Amino acid sequence: MTYLDELAIEIERQVPGELVPDEDTSSLFRLYAVLALAKGQAVNAVDVHNAWVAWMQERDPAHRSIKPFEELDAETQAGDEPFVRAIRTVAERLERVPA
Repeated sequence: MTYLDELAIEIERQVPGELVPDEDTSSLFRLYAVLALAKGQAVNAVDVHNAWVAWMQERDPAHRSIKPFEELDAETQAGDEPFVRAIRTVAERLERVPA
């Protein structure tokens, strides 16, 4: 297991289980781990959506939500917020760890 996998698992644990897709999400949460490392607490819903789109393109390239974040309805946009909070929670812990 790599450091990205460890972060991915930590992020996934922060998300309510009913919001996690029923399929293999390991690569999705690895993308979220990269966001935690790259953007830290500055990560936002657009970042999360873009990572999800990259993941979803491999699964269902015709998915109705594969479009820019700004073109999504408010309810779909709000669906990214629990993932933003999860990434920020883990990023905050990472930022507190002394170098």
